[in-house]
Amino acid sequence: MDAKATPNGVATIEDRILRITGYYGYYPGYSSQKRGDGLQSNTENSTEDAEKSRCQSCTSTFLKFVWGFLIILSVSSSWVGTTQIIKITYKNFYCPFFMTWFSTNWNIMFFPVYYSGHFAMAQEKQTMLQKIRECSRIFGEDGLTLKLFLKRTAPFSILWTLTNYLYLLALKKLTATDVSALFCCNKAFMFLLSWIVLKDKFMGVRIVAAIMAITGIVMMAYADGFHGDSIIGVALAVGSASASALYKVLFKMFLGTANFGEAAHFFSTLGFFNLIFISCTPVILYFTKVEYWSSFSALPWGYLCGVAGLWFAFNILVNVGVVLTYPILVSIGTVLSVPGNAAIDLLKHEVIFSVVRLGATIIICLGFLLMLLPEEWDEITLRFINSLKEKKSEEHTEDVAESSIHTRSRSRANGTVSIPLS
Repeated sequence: MDAKATPNGVATIEDRILRITGYYGYYPGYSSQKRGDGLQSNTENSTEDAEKSRCQSCTSTFLKFVWGFLIILSVSSSWVGTTQIIKITYKNFYCPFFMTWFSTNWNIMFFPVYYSGHFAMAQEKQTMLQKIRECSRIFGEDGLTLKLFLKRTAPFSILWTLTNYLYLLALKKLTATDVSALFCCNKAFMFLLSWIVLKDKFMGVRIVAAIMAITGIVMMAYADGFHGDSIIGVALAVGSASASALYKVLFKMFLGTANFGEAAHFFSTLGFFNLIFISCTPVILYFTKVEYWSSFSALPWGYLCGVAGLWFAFNILVNVGVVLTYPILVSIGTVLSVPGNAAIDLLKHEVIFSVVRLGATIIICLGFLLMLLPEEWDEITLRFINSLKEKKSEEHTEDVAESSIHTRSRSRANGTVSIPLS
C-alpha cells in the first residue's frame, strides 16, 4: 500500500529533505519504502536467528543422547567386565584385599589422564602445577595442605577401600548377578542418608523405592533359607552398598559438587593416600598368611591389570559421562550391568536362577529406576497429561470444523442452506 501523499506529491518531511538535497535515486515515498524494507529485513533476520538457535539446541540435544547411548554401553560393559574377571581370577588366586589395594593405586593416574585431555583440547592451556592448584580448591581456599590431606582424604579412602573389599568378598559367596543387583541398593541407602543427614527433600516415590530395595534384599537372603554362604554374601554386598552410599553423602556434605578436574584431583589424592598409608595392610596379610602367594611371578598379572584397568575406566566414564550427557543415563548404565551379568552367568557359567532370586533382582532394579525420577516428576507428568488432553481437544475441534465446512459445501451444491438451531 502506497504512503499518503501531500499536495506537493511528497509523502513525509523526510522525503522533502531528500528532494531538496537532490539525493541520488530519490523518488516520492522513498523513505517510507526504505523503512518498510528495513522492517522486512529485520523480521527475516530475527526469523533466521530463531531457526539457527533452534537447530543448534536440537543438535546439542541429539549429541547429548548419542554420547549418552555410548556412555551407557561403556559404563555397563566396564562394570560387567570387572565383575566377571574377578570371578575368573578367584579360580586360581583369592586375595581380595590385595586386589582392592592394587586397583585403588591406579587412581593415581586419574589426574594425569585429565590433564592430558585438557592439554590436547583446551584453547587456553595451563601448566600442570597451575592446574593442580586450581583443582585443589575442592579442599578449601588454601588448597591441599598436609592437615587437609590427612583429615579429608583418610575417611574417604577408608570408605573407598571398604566398599570395594566387601564387594570382592561378596563375589566369592554369590553369583555376579546377585552381587551387582544388591549393590544397586546403594541408591536407596544414599537417599535415606541424604534425607536424614543432609535434610534433602522428602519424596514418597523414593521411600517406595527404598522399601522395594529392602524387600529385594530380604528375598535374596531368603532364597537359600537364611543360612550358609548366601546370607553371608548378601550381608557383604549390602555392606558394600552402604559404604558406597555413606561415601557419596559425606562427599556431598564436606566437599560439595565438583567438576571433572576437581574430581580427577581428588581420585589421584585417594590413590596416593592408598599407596602411602594402606600399603602396610597387604604386607601384614601376606606375612600372617591370610592372603599368601608363593612368588610375585606366580601372580596372575594379566587378570589383576584387567580388573584394575576396567575399574579405572568405569570411574573415568562415570565422571566424564556427567559432563558429556545427562547424569540419569550414567545411572542407567550402572543398572544395566545386572542383566549383562545375568546373561553371562546363564550362558557361560550355566547358573540356574530360582524364582525368588529372579523376583528379588527385578524388584531391586525397579526400585533403582524409581530413584532416578526427578524431584518434580509429578508436576512434569501432570503437565504432559494436560498437554495431551489439550492436543486431543484441538484435534477434535478441527475435525468438527472440517465436517461442518464439508456439510455446508454439500448443502450449497445441492441448492439448500443449513440453518443452525439456536
